[in-house]
Order: sequence, then C-alpha cells, then structure tokens
Amino acid sequence: MGFTHLHLHSEYSLLDGACRISEIPKRAKECGHTAVALTDHGVMYGAVEFYNACKSAGIKPIIGCEVYVAERSRFDKLAGSKPNHLVLLCKDMTGYKNLIKIVSKAYTEGFYGRPRTDRSELEKYHEGLICASACLGGEIPRLITDERYDEAEEAILWHKNLFGDDYYLELQLHKATVERANHEAYEMQCKVNEKLIEFSQKHNIPIICTNDVHFVNEEDAEAHDRLITINSRQDFDSPDRMLYSKQEWMKTKAEMAEMFGDIPEAMANTVEICDKVEFYTIDSAPIMPNFAIPEEFGTEEGYRQTITHQQLFDEFTQDEKGNVVLSQEEAEKKIKKLGGYDKLYRIKLEGDYLRKLAYDGAKKCYPEPFTQELTDRIDFELHIMKTMGFPGYFLIVQDFIRAAREELDVSVGPGRGSAAGSAVAYCLGITQIGPIKYDLLFERFLNPDRISLPDIDTDFDDAGRGKVLDWVSDKYGHTQVAHIITYGTMATKSAIADVGRVQRIPLPRVNEIKSYIPDRSFPDNIKDEKGKSPKVNLKNCYKYVDELRMLLNGDEPQIRNMLTYAAQLEDTIRQVGVHACGVIIGADDLTKFAPLSTVEDRESGKRVLVTEYDGHVVESVGLIKMDFLGLKTLTIIKECLQNIYK
Repeated sequence: MGFTHLHLHSEYSLLDGACRISEIPKRAKECGHTAVALTDHGVMYGAVEFYNACKSAGIKPIIGCEVYVAERSRFDKLAGSKPNHLVLLCKDMTGYKNLIKIVSKAYTEGFYGRPRTDRSELEKYHEGLICASACLGGEIPRLITDERYDEAEEAILWHKNLFGDDYYLELQLHKATVERANHEAYEMQCKVNEKLIEFSQKHNIPIICTNDVHFVNEEDAEAHDRLITINSRQDFDSPDRMLYSKQEWMKTKAEMAEMFGDIPEAMANTVEICDKVEFYTIDSAPIMPNFAIPEEFGTEEGYRQTITHQQLFDEFTQDEKGNVVLSQEEAEKKIKKLGGYDKLYRIKLEGDYLRKLAYDGAKKCYPEPFTQELTDRIDFELHIMKTMGFPGYFLIVQDFIRAAREELDVSVGPGRGSAAGSAVAYCLGITQIGPIKYDLLFERFLNPDRISLPDIDTDFDDAGRGKVLDWVSDKYGHTQVAHIITYGTMATKSAIADVGRVQRIPLPRVNEIKSYIPDRSFPDNIKDEKGKSPKVNLKNCYKYVDELRMLLNGDEPQIRNMLTYAAQLEDTIRQVGVHACGVIIGADDLTKFAPLSTVEDRESGKRVLVTEYDGHVVESVGLIKMDFLGLKTLTIIKECLQNIYK
C-alpha cells in the first residue's frame, strides 16, 4: 500500500515546525516514500531549499503551503477572528506561480497577526493547485466540531466546485500515547473523520490521510515540545500550555497503514496526488530589469528590422575580435541560456548603449587619444558583459549611483571588492579606482569560465541610503523592488538560554553553564580528527569541554534535559529579518518570480517588503541582487566637509 506525506511543516514554520529541510528527503527515502510535500504555515520560505534537497536525493518535491484563509475578507481586521487553515499543493508551474501570488498577497494585503488570503483570491488563483481541507484548524473540521453540519457541507461544495477533481477531504488521527501530550485532539479527529467520510461518499469527493508532520523522527517529540513552549513564552510545566499529541513525526507506510488500514483509499489517494504533480523546474537564468534607453539611440524594434539572427549568433558566440571560440553545439546552448534570439535583441541594444556610456566616461577618466591597451581592455570587458547577458545590470547600477551623486546629494563610496578590477565600471563612475593604473584584474570580477552574477557592493552615506532606495522604487516600480529576507537561527548559547528558561532553571545556573562554551573558537590545543580546530557548537562542546560533558552525563535530570534538547534545537530558524544591504530589482512584478512577505524593520519599526527566498537562493530563481550599504563613516565625512566649506 503506497503513501505520500502531503502535510509537513519544516523549521520555516517558525518555532512550530522542527523538520530540517536537509533531513526531510533522507527520512522519506528511509520510509520508502518516492515523494514528499512541504506545507509550511502561510509561507514559502523553504521552497527552493526543499526543491533542491529533494532533487539531489531523488525524491519528488511537492511544493505547497498551509495557508490562512480569513473568515470573510482578507481586508477585515477584526479582533478575535481566527483564520482557517487550508492546504494547497502545486500541481505544475502554473500552480507554483499562483501559490506565489496567494502567499504574497496574503502578506501585502491581508496581514493581521498572520498572512491571510480569502475566497476571492482562491477563485482568482486556483488553477494548477490541489486543495485539501487541512487539520482541525481548517474551516470544515471547525464547522463539524461545532456541529454546524449544513455550513460544513456548503463549504465542502464551494471548494469542490472551485477545485473540481483536485479537491480532497483530509483525515488525521493523532492518538497520544504518553501522559504529557494532547489527548483531546484524537477524539475530535475521530468525530471529524466520521463526518468527512460521510460527505465524501455523498458528494463523491476523494479522501486522503495525512499526519500533520512537525518533526522528523519519533524521538524528536520532546525537543519539539520545548520548541513550541519557547514560541508560546510559557514555562514547560505550565498546566495550560499548548501541547501536541507527540505523534507528529514522519511516519512510515506501515505506521500510516496501522491507523488508516481500514480506509485504504485514503492512503491510495495520496499517491494519486503525487502522480498528478508534474516535474517542473523553479530555477531560472537571470531575468534582468529593463533599463530605459533613449529612443533616439535605438529601439528593440529597430534592431529587429536591421539585424539578422546570424549576425546575433556571430556576435554572441565569437570573441571581441571576431574569432570563433565555441563549437556549434556550445554556441546553440549559449544562445538558449541567454533567452533565445528574442532576448538577444534586448541584450544587444543594452550592450551598445553601455558601450556609448563607457566611452563617454572614458573621455573624463583618460587623456585622448586613448591607448591601444585601454581600448582593448574596454572592448574586452564590454564583450564579456554583453555575451554573459549583463549589460542591463551595469546600466542600472551606474544610473542609481549617478542619481545619488547628482540628484540626491548622497555620498557614494569609491568602490571596493572585485568590481574595482573593471575599467568599464571605472569609466561609468561605478568605481573611482583606475584598474589599469593599479594592475587590477577584471577576471576576478567577471569570468565566462566561472559563471556567476556580477556582484557590486555600493556604499552610500548612512543617511542617504534610504533616499537612493526610494529613488529606485519610484523609477522601477514599487512592485519590482524589495529587500531580501534573512533568517536568524538559534545560536549555541541562546539555545541553552531558551531551553533553560522554559524549564525554569535558575538564570545564574544557566549563565554558569553558558560560560563554559567558547566565544568564537576552541583553544589552540584542541583539534578534531582531521587536525583542524572544531566548529563551536554544542555537539563539539560536549565532546571537548570537560565541564559540559560531565553535566550532560551527570545526575541532574533538568540539566541533562536542557543540554540534550538545546543541542537538538541549535541552529533552528528562530526569526526573520531584513538583509542589511541586499535589494532586489526585478524585470516585472516580483510576485511573478518569487513569494514576498513583510518583515518589521528594527530601525524604522515599519513593515518592509522582502523576498521570502533569502540571499543564498534568490538568484537561482532569476532575481538580481544588488547591495546598497549605508555607512556611518561616509555620513561623518560628508558632515565634516560641509562644515569646512560653509
């Protein structure tokens, strides 16, 4: 009897789920599953990492989300209202893009304590999505629990009419077997399941069984129990605190069959859903924003009328001197990777305009007539930028740096890092360091043999950074510009502090134990099996620090528990934040490429728009990251100069 887990919460269901993404496909393989779904609460934070991990492990990834559906409208802000849970799974690329829309708008339009969508959004974006009625927190289970059966039936029919054969009624059974656990849920689930089966038979709606997974292995239940206690900010021994049944691990087929063996179709239908899900890729080549090029210089349409495909082919597959450097097969792959001939016209136009600006700038930076060394260097760099598809990137960067200096009176740093090796960047005013004079290498910045996006860190005075960001948003559109999210994890010492707090271990005792943990590195005399300094984490601390090892194996149960479960929770994602400098500028509305959410910015106290994919993966879906750094030193220098020249 087959089975697929379709309801699973990773650590990206912050302080609620405890499944680490890397462990999910491994456990799925151990259990004999061929696929697994990710359905974090209201977010798609982990979708790319999950997709990549499953792909590497040979497990089919099913990207989904357990969304929050407002009781009426997502725009209602009514105290005490509880949004309903609903499981949505992406059947294909259309579903993936629609789920991004639903999740993003739940934050940007429906956020009220939680990101909330509503029925009107489901009607608009349901195509390509598989829907399940969710856990006891779903609309239909809640109505059944309250014995409002007519309303439950109406809700079932509404979803059935919308999703058709892709709508499923979801059964769960979490029978607690230990004393300190939620024993009430099982009785409620039995009542709900009985009615769901009745509705299933009456309206010919398929049923599935899920296990509402929150941790990977059965033995992880106690660590997860402490995690949710940290989240609720209650004491571990509080009599009225939130409890799970401790049955929420990734169960095997046999374990699921033991619970649902008398309803074989509920297990078989999970495999049916798995088979419905298509193989599709969420990876994308870089999608460059369009820079507004003056029409008098040229247009894409004009280029299409005067330049042939063969001319484009030659220009993009030969070197800057016209020499053939790629085989026919390699050349065709390159054209395809750049987006085909349709995209090449745009890149060619941007490349030609970039050439004009570069040589205009060179006249301000170098004496005329130019040396052959200089023209060769500029031509080489421009050719690499164009054939890698990046001229639009440089046009945008030089434009907001120009605006900062000329329009906004914002101080800009001279440039640093590998970008200082580019003569074109120097001519454009992006950097103010002459790479030829100082013998700096362009290949460290851009190299066709080491495919990577250009990375230019731009420093602005701290007070002016916001002005530049506002200018960029106004020019490219507020739906096309967003900050990048960051994920804060539970650090080594804070893991002990958090677990110690909920277990009510006296603070002086916790601080004493924390003091045994090295701040940054182990003493020089401590080496691992490879002769290197071990990483400072709790696992290594228990191995190399005698005091901690003795406590871990000592006769104080509370201390042993604290150290054991702190090690299991260490590095768990604890909160989200805003990247200090990373900004995305998109070619279109960003929700066409990645989910967005809002995060409270610590400095301003306002909720700012961020991509749900962090800086490690956001470029893999085609988005271009740019770094806007605000430096207080530039602000101080600017103020000093202003005082001098008053």
